[in-house]
Amino acid sequence: MTTASNTENKGRFQMVKRIALAGLLLAALAAAPAVGAQNSPVPVPSNLKVPAGNVLLFKSLATGSQIYTCSARTEDPSTFAWTFKAPKAELRNDLGEKVATHYAGPTWQGNDGSTVVGEVVARDAAAYPNAIPWLLLRSKSHGGAGAFSTVTYIQRLATVGGVAPTDGCDQSTAGTERAVPYTATYAFYYGA
Repeated sequence: MTTASNTENKGRFQMVKRIALAGLLLAALAAAPAVGAQNSPVPVPSNLKVPAGNVLLFKSLATGSQIYTCSARTEDPSTFAWTFKAPKAELRNDLGEKVATHYAGPTWQGNDGSTVVGEVVARDAAAYPNAIPWLLLRSKSHGGAGAFSTVTYIQRLATVGGVAPTDGCDQSTAGTERAVPYTATYAFYYGA
């Protein structure tokens, strides 16, 4: 085999590799959840905006529960309160198809197996009463090679429900859990 044909074969291999990678990216984006525009969207507070250089990858509507555990208060072990344990939700696209799950970490896992774990960097009061706060989270780890593998920031917006119960937690119910229904829109970004 000549040097010219070796170079030609390497060039073909690189082109096939690029096409395969582009196909994987397109498949991940096609499988990515999306959510339609709301009737009257509430503006995102400035402290929850993602840093420049990050681009919206997709949005998805989450429906599920915020799970709380009844436990003794640290500052006064003779009193009890509901403390946040973890979220448990499904994310759906505009067609109502489940595209991801959301659970402790906080972690989001796509149907393709990819994950992103976030950490809260900012919060703001919800736009609606009795709703959990809106959040800005930064990714701290990833898993897999799909839709969530490149996420840099996550916004939790348009929350409804999910706040901790205010009753039913005392010494006799210590250790019990209560799931409080909630919905939210999660916006996922990639970039810088």
